[in-house]
Amino acid sequence: MKEGVEPEAALKRLLAKDDQRAVRQVAFVDAKGRAAAHTGEGCIPGAGHHVGRGYTTEANLMLTGEVPDAMAKAYEAAHGPLAERLLAALDAAQGVGGDIRGKQSAAILVVRAAPSAKPWTDRLVDLRVEDDPAPLAELHRLLTLHRAYEKMNRGDEAVALGKLDEALREYGAAQAMVPENDEFVFWTAVTLVGNGRTDEALPLFARAFRMNPAWMLLVPRLPPVGQLPKTEGLVEKILAQGPKAAM
Repeated sequence: MKEGVEPEAALKRLLAKDDQRAVRQVAFVDAKGRAAAHTGEGCIPGAGHHVGRGYTTEANLMLTGEVPDAMAKAYEAAHGPLAERLLAALDAAQGVGGDIRGKQSAAILVVRAAPSAKPWTDRLVDLRVEDDPAPLAELHRLLTLHRAYEKMNRGDEAVALGKLDEALREYGAAQAMVPENDEFVFWTAVTLVGNGRTDEALPLFARAFRMNPAWMLLVPRLPPVGQLPKTEGLVEKILAQGPKAAM
């Protein structure tokens, strides 16, 4: 494929050299959206694949033979980013029976179409659940958390550009996605204080401290490293929002 050979021809070339092709399952998709797949006759039923435009689905050792087509239908019907569409396909696979052995693990990996000069940023989504009785439910939770952190990161970038209102919108959206995440609340409060809006920050500090009192231990460490202003009495004012102050 690196030489420009289209997937079907490349796959035939590969299989021709493979004495174990009867037990192989492999699929190719190239940058032009051309795809090809192979499921050997020795693969354990239910086994099969579906080749679509720009994608393929594969499955083996499934409870039923419906999985590849169910995945394809769900993927084509789904909207939004690629990771969410892949997760929809996994949900559909489980919906028609899934693995005959039951549920254990799930993963999603999405990389950039072309590598960048910063390879550590090229894995856009890299999530996996190794051993869980409900791996897809956990993968949904992790993907939601991942998207929320993306919003927090965009908020941080907006702060660096002096766009505080834009940052607060991103932070607020992240908190709405994962309301139980105390870290989002705490760092939003820190950002507000750093931008001279302490009165707005205090209720957020109170909320974060109720959710996780350990944040109170972190507050005094922030002024020396420039994360909070060294204003006299500021740390005490913030800590006064903690649970002990309310008792």
